[in-house]
Amino acid sequence: MASQQAERAGRSVKSAERVLDLLETIGASPNGTTFSDLGASLGIPKSSLHALLNVLTSRGYIEFDQASRRISLGIRIWETGLAYHRHHGFLKEARAVMENIVRRINETVQLAKLAGSENIYLDKVDSTHPLRLQSEVGLRLSAHATGVGKALLAQLDEADVGGRFPAEMSRHTPNTIGTLEALLDELALTRKRGFAVDNEEYTPGIFCLAVPVYQGAQRATIAMSASVPTSRVTRQALPNILSAMADGSVEITQRIGGQCPDDALQVLTDPVVAAARIEEMLNSGRYPVAFA
Repeated sequence: MASQQAERAGRSVKSAERVLDLLETIGASPNGTTFSDLGASLGIPKSSLHALLNVLTSRGYIEFDQASRRISLGIRIWETGLAYHRHHGFLKEARAVMENIVRRINETVQLAKLAGSENIYLDKVDSTHPLRLQSEVGLRLSAHATGVGKALLAQLDEADVGGRFPAEMSRHTPNTIGTLEALLDELALTRKRGFAVDNEEYTPGIFCLAVPVYQGAQRATIAMSASVPTSRVTRQALPNILSAMADGSVEITQRIGGQCPDDALQVLTDPVVAAARIEEMLNSGRYPVAFA
């Protein structure tokens, strides 16, 4: 009896994993996918795949287009995603602050959290400029190559960071940090000054400043960035952007009833201090910038 129960439990877990694999694979296909492609990529037997897809379709989690024979995510996934926002009132408060920041600096602002060695974008408010960062909510990027990623990695100790990355890391542009040693060095500097930098490290032509956002704990699990095309970046504009980001971070924390424990971040709300930190960054020689 016990062995039969264990066997049934094992089958249930395997089915649950297959359902999640299906949803993630379908979600990663912008134009949908096909039955045969799912079977080939996931290695699920046809009979099992049919059964799982039928259940997901009947519950509205996926949709099947008869004309194209393609499978895409359904309306229930969208509804479940909205429930995430409802369960995390923090995101509602953050959205209002992000909109205020964009009105102040007119550059694209994004919110992200860490997942392993990647950061996931939770929200985004675009600037009104025709030339701006092209990205989307839900996108995952390599954390060692983005401003928000480094702002979040700086919240971790070296052992935790070392467990997420190999000694040699992938480079997305010539400016991407390529070794764990160099990343740890950059994170130490990020902690000290209160903000992170993405100097065309993931997307050529885009410069980012990012700050942690505290939700009441001693360690921030959310970060916020401002992304600016290098054709529009100036030394004079960066202090205002950094100060606005620091202001916004502290305001989000206050809106949810918390207190920012990061002194290095709090002082950046002063435009004079923000200007001094920007000059230190630009004069350090660590960031070969493409602007004057």
